[in-house]
Amino acid sequence: MTLLERLEIKHPILLAPMAGVSTPKLAAEVSNQGGLGSLGLGANTVEDARQQILATQALTHRPFQVNFFCHQSLPLDPQVSAQWIQYLTPYFEKYHATVPTELKCIYPSFLDHDDYLKLVLETRPKAVSFHFGIPHSHQIQALKAADIITLASATNLAEALAIEAAGIDIIIAQGIEAGGHRGIFNNHFDSAVKTSDLIQLFKQHCHLPIIAAGGIMNGQHAQALINLGAEAVQLGTAFVQCKSSNANAAYRKALFNKPITQVSASISGRPARGLINHWHTQVDRPERPEVATYPYCYDLGKQLNNAAIAHGDDGFGAFWAGSNVAHIREMEAADLINQLVLEMSQT
Repeated sequence: MTLLERLEIKHPILLAPMAGVSTPKLAAEVSNQGGLGSLGLGANTVEDARQQILATQALTHRPFQVNFFCHQSLPLDPQVSAQWIQYLTPYFEKYHATVPTELKCIYPSFLDHDDYLKLVLETRPKAVSFHFGIPHSHQIQALKAADIITLASATNLAEALAIEAAGIDIIIAQGIEAGGHRGIFNNHFDSAVKTSDLIQLFKQHCHLPIIAAGGIMNGQHAQALINLGAEAVQLGTAFVQCKSSNANAAYRKALFNKPITQVSASISGRPARGLINHWHTQVDRPERPEVATYPYCYDLGKQLNNAAIAHGDDGFGAFWAGSNVAHIREMEAADLINQLVLEMSQT
């Protein structure tokens, strides 16, 4: 059975599950057009995640995936946290905002408890994908028993082999070009391999189907990776500009006007690629101290962004985007799917 048959989709195109940006409407539009829509639920409470899944199921009868974070929940180091708050204090003062004294763990991990697992088993989406790591064995077995397809992101060969050994069904090869958070398992080690090289590595050493992710903005990019051995492609940045995404006006404008990206861990505590703004030009200086632990660091980053926005400055936004964002086009999800399919057929 081919990957398309397993996922019950017409086109080898997946919407990347972008937490905070994906919406039920965007997911449904992609699924209804023959791709695999997605919901990025890693930043949601269980109840919010439930509402998004149900809303998507009301908008489409086609398959879609849901995504969760599998990061290792680490305790906050008080000394590192204090140093990081102190380092960012001048920016809070610039916007006349109260400097936080403590940071909160705003995003739980799928590994921390089985509440998200129970939600998936209750709502039965076609597929569930994971970022930053792999679920516990009992969680994977429960998903398999429910005939829910599992996917996980790998940024290097070691991660791909671990995904295969764990019994996950599909590997998402996330290249260094990808926008948003790197899917690295170990937050202190990033191989920084490009997407095309990952495909070739995984094809040589792994037996699972591979989905290419990272730097894909048009049909030519997609077909080139399929020619290397990927069975499908996953795009995120290309869809952020769609009216049905949850991106704000400043984010949408920056995608077209400031199409240069950089990886930084300063925003959230984990490396992530986004459009260059204050985080990269002002915060990421050579003397920058160690960042606070993810996701505590993200709590501080969001508070600083809110303070800046209150004074009309959107330069501290988390404007995630892939390295090829300069190729972005303004079109709605259904039209973009059709255009990608056309371009792939002509390549």
